[in-house]
Amino acid sequence: MLKRSFTVSLCLIALTLSTFAQTKKSPMAKAAGPAPDRAYLQKIWDGWATLDPANVAQYYAKGPHVFFDIAPLKYGSWDEYAKGAQAILAMYKSAKFTINDDLAIHSHGDLVWATATVAEQMTTKAGKVEMGNFRWTGVLENEDGKWLIVHEHVSEPLP
Repeated sequence: MLKRSFTVSLCLIALTLSTFAQTKKSPMAKAAGPAPDRAYLQKIWDGWATLDPANVAQYYAKGPHVFFDIAPLKYGSWDEYAKGAQAILAMYKSAKFTINDDLAIHSHGDLVWATATVAEQMTTKAGKVEMGNFRWTGVLENEDGKWLIVHEHVSEPLP
């Protein structure tokens, strides 16, 4: 009898906690489209391969968001990021970025975070070919039905 009461109590507690843990969406919020997938994320990197931040602006949230890149240490908004990246990318004449097979995508409601390594091949204006792999983490949020990067971290391993 005691065992049965304990089991029933435990089930009721679990049911109660799961009810509180559910997230509620605002009735005014626009439904998110399908979560970003490999193809969507590769489009972002293909846009960076054009060496023009304007070609990826559509994928980044505007306003005060932190983006970490290889250089400099960080940017406090998309406008800062685009300006800083343009100065660095101006040293190159071509680039190719490919998301490696270690891509992991995690969804939670209107948030998605993705982690991967990204193979890079960039050619400087002087003709030097640079190859390697970046670490990449992107956090995307559904904003008015569109998935936008609200935080990004790009780094490369030390030699």
